[in-house]
Amino acid sequence: MGLFGQYDCFLINKKLADNTYFLYYFSMYNNLVKDKQRIKILKALADETRLQIIRVLFQKEQEAKCGEVGELCHMSKSNASYHFRTLREAGLIHMRNEGQSKFLRINQETFERYLPTFLETL
Repeated sequence: MGLFGQYDCFLINKKLADNTYFLYYFSMYNNLVKDKQRIKILKALADETRLQIIRVLFQKEQEAKCGEVGELCHMSKSNASYHFRTLREAGLIHMRNEGQSKFLRINQETFERYLPTFLETL
């Protein structure tokens, strides 16, 4: 036994219990955050137009100009902008500015993490 006898065992058990509770609540919090992200992703993909945007970007296999994607999906600039923002906020696409042009590409990390086989079904 340690310097303080059974007291050491009590402290060790208390630390283990504290760590167990911490890990449990951290896991619960982490799952809650992931669930909120999943909901945001699924809501974004529940719209036919946004699904079409994802399909166009996936088929291009590279980044594309916002205007080009909007034309391929038969959308006005304002409507396209609304849908691009929704997809970006859900973490499904990346947007990059270059001068006056804006470019879109699929966020592969999000799809791999939350919907690993989704893109192959498009």
